[in-house]
Amino acid sequence: MATNRKDYYETLGVPKNASQDDIKKAFHKLAHKYHPDKKGGDEAKFKEVNEAYQILSDNKRRAEYDAYGSTFGGGGQGAGFSAQGGPASGWDFGGFGADGLDLGDIFGEFFNGGQGKTRRGRDISVDIQVSFAESIFGVTRNVLISKVGTCEACSGSGAEAGSKKVECKACGGKGRIHETKRSFLGAFTSVHDCQTCGGSGSVPEHPCKTCGGHGVLKKTEEISVAVPAGIQDGEMIRLSGRGEAVPHSMSGDLYIKIHVERHQQFRREGNNIMMDLDVKLSDALLGTNYKIQTLDGEITVGIPAGVSFGELLRVRGKGAPVGQGKRGDLLIRIIIRTPQKLSKKARELIDKLKEEGV
Repeated sequence: MATNRKDYYETLGVPKNASQDDIKKAFHKLAHKYHPDKKGGDEAKFKEVNEAYQILSDNKRRAEYDAYGSTFGGGGQGAGFSAQGGPASGWDFGGFGADGLDLGDIFGEFFNGGQGKTRRGRDISVDIQVSFAESIFGVTRNVLISKVGTCEACSGSGAEAGSKKVECKACGGKGRIHETKRSFLGAFTSVHDCQTCGGSGSVPEHPCKTCGGHGVLKKTEEISVAVPAGIQDGEMIRLSGRGEAVPHSMSGDLYIKIHVERHQQFRREGNNIMMDLDVKLSDALLGTNYKIQTLDGEITVGIPAGVSFGELLRVRGKGAPVGQGKRGDLLIRIIIRTPQKLSKKARELIDKLKEEGV
């Protein structure tokens, strides 16, 4: 075994049989304690802790270290970056650096050319309840929504009418902001659009008095929602750009969730509408015509003689919409109601039927 061996286990304060979770927890604790940017930090100690973690957190390097010691060539090397554009495997902080910085955000901006993230307004969702008939034929509803919306006085420009543009002081007219973030890996500089001017490099000389030059403001807006024919319970309608607005950028979307009220008589099964029809025993035996009320109005249905309990009668074109100008069917389930009490005459007649084997 090599001389002057560095005891990485002792550096992290863990036993030689420590698990990877124990090693990671120990490193996180010591990295926070010794980070040079923190008050009372120790850069030399931080480097020692980092070196130990690089070796012990990698199973292959750890096995080589256990066999040959710290002089095998794997210790003391910088972490570097992988070919995929991320930190090498030696750096593993669960997404956060020792000083609490979000490494995913840092690397995302670094490897995407420092473009940062696209700003977008927040999405909004509302619920609307419609009747069963409205879900079949469609309906238009107006909803009141309190949200951050585009200023109507300036149409979102943030400028008074006729106001000329002047250089944005926040970005010096460049439209871009350079922002530097420090981490234990070093300083990372990202570039993103200036929020003051929205990346244009200029702002109105005289800001809109209604919105204060922001182009957006809190308001209550009435929005008309066209509920399409044939919509089903739980379906969503998306209105693009009708969500919350943000200055100098695109608005979010508005999502409307539809709740269909239960109907006492009708229920939907796919593109068909189902209903039950109570039929007298005599009508089921002899056949007759029944007038029933549908969503389209009153119709007459012929009950065939000898119809069975639970048999389905189909009325075409009275169901839910199917494509352009087409509809499913109305399915009528026959429920034969047998009398609870029989008169003497009725009993005699049934006895005769029984004698005939009916």
